Amino acid sequence: MTDLMERITLDPAGRSGKPVIRGTRITVSDVLESLAGGMTPDRLF
Repeated sequence: MTDLMERITLDPAGRSGKPVIRGTRITVSDVLESLAGGMTPDRLF
């Protein structure tokens, strides 16, 4: 779990304070919605 948390950042000034994948502007919620919609992990990035 610690490894995953190192990949997520929180910046109140960016993306309305939503957690994002480090080094991108992709929100964690966008990733989860895509996966829930049937997208495979290899197609995310």
